[in-house]
Amino acid sequence: MPTTTAPPVMALRFYRYCWLHYRRNWKGTIVISVANPLLFLIAIGAGLGTLVGSDLAALGGVSYLAFFAPGMLAAASMQNGMIESAFPVSYHRMPGRAYPVAVATPLEPVDVLNGHALFMAVKVAIGAASFCAVMFAFGVATSPLAALVLPAAALTGFAFAMPVTAWAVTLPDVRPVQTLFKWVVMPLYLFSGTFFATTQLPEAAQHLVALTPLWHGVELCRTLTLGTATWAGSLTHTAYLSAMALAGYLIARRNFRRHLHP
Repeated sequence: MPTTTAPPVMALRFYRYCWLHYRRNWKGTIVISVANPLLFLIAIGAGLGTLVGSDLAALGGVSYLAFFAPGMLAAASMQNGMIESAFPVSYHRMPGRAYPVAVATPLEPVDVLNGHALFMAVKVAIGAASFCAVMFAFGVATSPLAALVLPAAALTGFAFAMPVTAWAVTLPDVRPVQTLFKWVVMPLYLFSGTFFATTQLPEAAQHLVALTPLWHGVELCRTLTLGTATWAGSLTHTAYLSAMALAGYLIARRNFRRHLHP
């Protein structure tokens, strides 16, 4: 009978495997998860942003770089969370790959999930830390609350990683993953306040955007960076993202047991 609570040491075994596997292909993934968002920040925020101006009322009176950078941080964390979950999970669950091989050993499906989820969380945090370092180097974050933007960005990425993990482990192959980035990632990038203030949208659209998880991540990161965060707002955004991550994890745990038991 499978155990309902896996010993942490068992999950750490799969976590170590993930790092060993990553050491072989880190050069390809680092371009997508770290270099691309950073170049985007430099090109759009510090380049094109100088043409936008620094006194736009729609941006709250801050420079476009100061407005754009924390939004891009949240969006990049969302993208990294999906990159670390969608393709790797759907690939590893295929016959003969890491998941089926792992559960043929004393590891249970929940051990595999916990180990891989920990790896995803660390990878998302590393990507966010790299982005924060560049953002701080540009002098964007001057508020003491900006110290909290790293865990806020990591939470945003993990909130996306867990539901995607729950979905990806049910896939028979990796082909459906491409539709996720086309129909989910890109619309969220464009309409969650990353590039422009959502107050410029029609009122009905503003209410719709406020229901999306990336909007909560963007608002949390942006208000912390600019020093405009409130207790009520920050707690609301954090609760939303935490609930999304927890729900995704619980569904993933059920799906891992259902699809990986030999």
